[in-house]
Amino acid sequence: MMRVNSAFQDCLYEMLLVVESVFVRKLSQGKDPPEELKLKTRECTQQLLCFLQERFRKLSSRMETLLVNSVLSIPKNVLLPDDESHRKYPQSQAQLLKLETSIVDLQRSYQAEMCARQALLTELEEQKQTQEQLEEVLRWIEELRLLWKREGMGNAQDSFQHMMETVNKLQSIMGKIRKKSRSLDDV
Repeated sequence: MMRVNSAFQDCLYEMLLVVESVFVRKLSQGKDPPEELKLKTRECTQQLLCFLQERFRKLSSRMETLLVNSVLSIPKNVLLPDDESHRKYPQSQAQLLKLETSIVDLQRSYQAEMCARQALLTELEEQKQTQEQLEEVLRWIEELRLLWKREGMGNAQDSFQHMMETVNKLQSIMGKIRKKSRSLDDV
């Protein structure tokens, strides 16, 4: 059952990523989708994933119970040759509970790892998008630097320094104008 659960969840993750990309593409009508649409679609996909996982968990527990009770059960009056050692050396109830607890802990750990995997895949996708944006900004800066050189403005650092000095001068002039307008308003 754990392998069936694992296979289903892997298929579900892949399918939801495809469905999410189709929705984003359809909603953006072929244009570059806005970040808000991507984020909202990702939230909806995660909500759908949680809903489907809960439903499948309930269904798989019912299937497991049905399989154990109907298909995989051996009548009490039948002793298989492999079970002869169990009849001679029965395990205590405490050991059985310990094993069951260990199984539950392993299932929780597996589910946590699957959720972490999904979160890492999501983070990787976001990092790819951020990397593309960063490369675009770097291309823009390089084009701007080349334009400054071609136009004879010197390098970008000198231009920025000159621009900052100009902004500071403008701010001081604006402050003087405000003071004079206040003094005129008071009169």
